[in-house]
Amino acid sequence: MLKFPLPLLAGAALLASSQAHADNFLSQALHPEALNGQSLNQRLTRLAPDADPQVLSLAANALACADPDAERLAVIDYSLPSSEPRLWVFDLNREKLMFEELVSHGRGSGDAMAETFSNVQGSNQSSLGLFRTMNTYYGRNGYSLRLEGLENGINDLAYQRAIVIHGADYVSESFIEQTGRLGRSHGCPAVSRDVTYPLIDSIKEEQYLFVYYPDQEWLEGSAFLACDRDDSQLALR
Repeated sequence: MLKFPLPLLAGAALLASSQAHADNFLSQALHPEALNGQSLNQRLTRLAPDADPQVLSLAANALACADPDAERLAVIDYSLPSSEPRLWVFDLNREKLMFEELVSHGRGSGDAMAETFSNVQGSNQSSLGLFRTMNTYYGRNGYSLRLEGLENGINDLAYQRAIVIHGADYVSESFIEQTGRLGRSHGCPAVSRDVTYPLIDSIKEEQYLFVYYPDQEWLEGSAFLACDRDDSQLALR
């Protein structure tokens, strides 16, 4: 049996340890969702326990497909009534839930519940799918955030339709107390005036918004949900 000096053995062990560390670092760099031993959807679920974990899983899948290095993600669950918080904003780098808020839907989409969605100009309906955020501006609704729809035939006309995030007086608890629901927009995801500036600033410029409703045609046809998806995730609500 060959015998090696102890310093050589120690050096070999250190080299092996360093290589293992490098391999682990590379794995995490290539798969950032594996950080802290949790997948991205597990981390989102931990940060937002009141959100539907299946919706968060779909959002995580879409984001991983579009941009695994994204820093911020907003998720809207339009299967919930407008009287309940249904918008969540995540800081992915700091693993922090930044906002859990009320958000309106378009008047063409429904009353208290959003039920129909469109990509058509003049429909006054909300759109589903994955959006990339753009620049901010001041318009007739005040401070607003432009959105780029990334899904062909689903939301890709969002910019032309002026579907933006903006603040609105009809998004408030007092409005719910009076009417039982939020007011409705022309298709925009409007938020409370109280959070307009910080919320928009948190996701402006090359971040992402995922808008969900259990529309089977969209769930089965979305290119972003087709990336390594588990078809069992499509059986929602």
